[in-house]
Amino acid sequence: MQNKIYDFTIVGAGIVGLSTAYKLSLAIPEAKILVLEKENKVAAHQTGKNSGVIHSGIYYKPGSYKAKNCINGRHQLVDFCNENNVNIDICGKVIVATEEDELTRLDTIYNRGLENKIEGLEKIDPLQLTEIEPYAKGVGAIKVPCAGIVDYAGMCVKLKEKIVQADGEVFFGEQVVNIKTKKDYVEIDTKKNKYRTGFVINCAGLYCDHVARLAGVKSPIQIVPFKGEYYELKSEAEYLVNHLIYPLPHKDFPFLGVHFTRMANGGIECGPNAVPVFKREGYNKLSFNMNEALEMMNFSGFWKLSFKHWRMGLDEYHRSLSKSAFVKGLQKLIPSIRKEHLKVAPSGVRAMALKENGEILDDFYFEIAERQIHVLNAPSPAATAGLAIGDEIVSKVKDSFAV
Repeated sequence: MQNKIYDFTIVGAGIVGLSTAYKLSLAIPEAKILVLEKENKVAAHQTGKNSGVIHSGIYYKPGSYKAKNCINGRHQLVDFCNENNVNIDICGKVIVATEEDELTRLDTIYNRGLENKIEGLEKIDPLQLTEIEPYAKGVGAIKVPCAGIVDYAGMCVKLKEKIVQADGEVFFGEQVVNIKTKKDYVEIDTKKNKYRTGFVINCAGLYCDHVARLAGVKSPIQIVPFKGEYYELKSEAEYLVNHLIYPLPHKDFPFLGVHFTRMANGGIECGPNAVPVFKREGYNKLSFNMNEALEMMNFSGFWKLSFKHWRMGLDEYHRSLSKSAFVKGLQKLIPSIRKEHLKVAPSGVRAMALKENGEILDDFYFEIAERQIHVLNAPSPAATAGLAIGDEIVSKVKDSFAV
């Protein structure tokens, strides 16, 4: 048992957990803050394995958590990274319609962006597109100058430094195995230690639903992991992409489709696809965890989603198994891409929150219990929105717990 009693303990040292701890340290300077992370570094999973894009907020339903927090978070992120020497480049992106029948959807996204007051949006024609991205092909596009790229892992390192400078603590190798709410405090057991805290905030990402269950919260939401597989352009082919090139997002899924991303620390990623994976932190082709596979198989929401969208699932698996099929998808945006231009890049896994009826929970979602706040869905653009989500959680702390 640790003798020290903390005011707030955050589970998870990804960008949402660290942003929450950082914002709590600013809002309540006298608070004793602890972050528990099961890995040996910050940003070990979703935060550090995404494509590093700063999203503008153009896609999201006006008034939603996603829209408000993405736009607010983007502005905060840019200021934070510039002030703390984190690699960042507001390079802009283009969203490309590759077929005539996509132009109506392109107009819908453009108008949504205007409603969300995304700065600098511009509809452009094919000639203007090639002036920005000479090798891209489309029948129309949207120029989004406020989008960019950033080193999210580097940002998390800086957030950790800020937390420690404010007398907070970040402990690694501390996997939470039990949470008990007592009358005046919460007791947290890890594999190595026992901690006491006034309040616990669950920002455990891929395992957020597991942590909630450890705390006695019976949520209808379950995380189903989807792996995103990437290729990277070989150095001699990097001339094909200047900045960020995106297709229209998928109509039925919260996925943005295979795209091209120049990365803040160098290189150009191509992808990802999106396939269910039977291990929440399974980044390899053959990754498998029996308990987690059974958990997915026994969840009705997974089967209902699968039956509804089986055709798309087959297409995604085809791209996973066939480099030629993956390249064909990329060629819709850049026809001159060839198999020999690509090399395999590291994969990421996204936590998709599903309801029992198979419905995808596409907005940020929180559950509040006695002395507990659980972030049970923080989908993209959570990295962009991290600092704003931190503000949101601080507000919930003050409203729910009167601190």
